[in-house]
Amino acid sequence: MLPTGVFTGPSELSDPVSQLLPGELFAVVEFTTGWAWGYCVADRRVGYVETIELTDPLEPTHIVVEASAPIQTCGDPMSPPIAQLPMGAQVHGDIRGAMLQIEGGCVPLSYLRAVGERDSDPAAVACRLLGAPYLRGGRTAHGIDCSGLVQLALQLCGVDCPRDTADQRALGDTLPDHAPLRRGDLLFCDDHVGLMVDDRMAIQVSHKAGKVAVEPFHCAHAAGTESEIERRRLG
Repeated sequence: MLPTGVFTGPSELSDPVSQLLPGELFAVVEFTTGWAWGYCVADRRVGYVETIELTDPLEPTHIVVEASAPIQTCGDPMSPPIAQLPMGAQVHGDIRGAMLQIEGGCVPLSYLRAVGERDSDPAAVACRLLGAPYLRGGRTAHGIDCSGLVQLALQLCGVDCPRDTADQRALGDTLPDHAPLRRGDLLFCDDHVGLMVDDRMAIQVSHKAGKVAVEPFHCAHAAGTESEIERRRLG
């Protein structure tokens, strides 16, 4: 089950701004030919989605907490996956032994947790997406951007997180330059954001590698320019 693209205009040729994960809600303000304009309920991100991608909402019972979760044939836990669900996808189903039966198949419970439960370590959540390639507007292991990585990691820990880096700068409290960094601190530079995994290394969408990596935090500014790094700590 693929995410739904959110665009600046009513066309897939428009700039991508985000993705709706399966089970996430989209509030429609108005319809145009084949497209709906509105906002993602979870983070208020405004944009266009294809009308055909919209479905009736279901009350979710579980959420995917691994990089992806297989949908398998019910009754055969060794069956090959017939589809995949991305991290953060919300599903409605009934527990059948070690599986959750949803519409279209069964998902192993080891990939899920009940809605209302929370992870406690955003850095650990982000590390489940190591190696995911960069994709502007992306929010899954198949493609993700820096603010999408931080948002997904914080959301699974119960933190209400905006979609864009500029808005994420309001999270937590500013750290003075002399304060030592620790796991879970946020670092910002221009339009780039990373999440510290210890006092020296950050998990981020690496500009050099083009994928999610753990490395020293690097700014996203052009060569020959300088920008200060802003450090923030969640409560």
